[in-house]
Amino acid sequence: MQMTKKSGSSWTGYAGLALGIILIAYLFSQIDLQVAIGRISKIGFSSVFILLPYLALHLIETFAWIKLFPRTITAIPFFKILKIQIISETVSMTLPAGVAVGEPLRPFLCYRFLKIPLPAGVASVAIRKLMLGVSQGLYTLFGAVAGFSLLQKASVQMLGFEGLGYIMVATGTVIFLFFLLLLMLLLNGKAAHNLHGFLMRIPFKRIKAWLITRESGFLDTDEELKSYRGPFTLRLFMVMLYYIVAWSTLAVESYIILTLLGVHISFFQVLAIDTAITILRALFFFIPSGLGVQDLGYLAFFQALGIQDFLAYGAAFVLLRRFKEVLWYAAGYGVMFFSGVHLRDAEGATERES
Repeated sequence: MQMTKKSGSSWTGYAGLALGIILIAYLFSQIDLQVAIGRISKIGFSSVFILLPYLALHLIETFAWIKLFPRTITAIPFFKILKIQIISETVSMTLPAGVAVGEPLRPFLCYRFLKIPLPAGVASVAIRKLMLGVSQGLYTLFGAVAGFSLLQKASVQMLGFEGLGYIMVATGTVIFLFFLLLLMLLLNGKAAHNLHGFLMRIPFKRIKAWLITRESGFLDTDEELKSYRGPFTLRLFMVMLYYIVAWSTLAVESYIILTLLGVHISFFQVLAIDTAITILRALFFFIPSGLGVQDLGYLAFFQALGIQDFLAYGAAFVLLRRFKEVLWYAAGYGVMFFSGVHLRDAEGATERES
């Protein structure tokens, strides 16, 4: 059964990678690469500022994640968790179907580097994932409201009607309520137990035998999740604010790049565009780093907003963002290598979680 799941996940991941490559190839067939590079060359040393928002994203997410460990786990070293954050995020964003590998890698590395028990690590990752969802919903809602008129204007060019602003407001609201509901269910103290009971209904003997051997792990995770109730709920509210700030660094990065390129656009306009692209990227989660999807999305927005010479500016924008990712992901794999973590460890972590 594990082999079937792994094969299905790999097939989806590689199909997503192939689609992303096709979209990128189409993108480059539409732009004048030489003109785009000429725009980039005018920036000079100031381009170093493009790297800072992503660093801020990692620092904020690391700080927020530390706040989400059960109260039984104390004195968590920041830089070791930062290392795990960078490694896991690099794997999630670069491998085909990488999220299915990168997220299980987190509790595994927490145990390996910090001796944090797996149930505690799993609990923190589960809460973290749902908190990210809740904050993304609020971030999307805020971005849609802040740039509502821009989204409506772009909607006419992109969709043929004025509805994108309403769609984004509705999307943000649904995402927020959906993940908030899941978070409340997870914190009821029996989430893992109920999941175990549900999975035991699957009519396959090998699966049932595997679940029986892992039952204590499910119960231990429930015990860890109970510590999130009571006074800890207030901490969750603060963590939600941290994650909203973390999401906003993506818009800050886009604003810095566009400003350096000389594109006259307000931060709230960039925020609205970025929230829409973030949702688009989430819809195509099986494509590593939203390859091609987010790039064409930005070009479509720039064209709809009437930015002059949008192909040149858009191509320069896309190239800078992608080059920034190459640098950060290379650094991530460097951290991974010098920490003694290998891709087979990531695959092993996935199998242990499955």
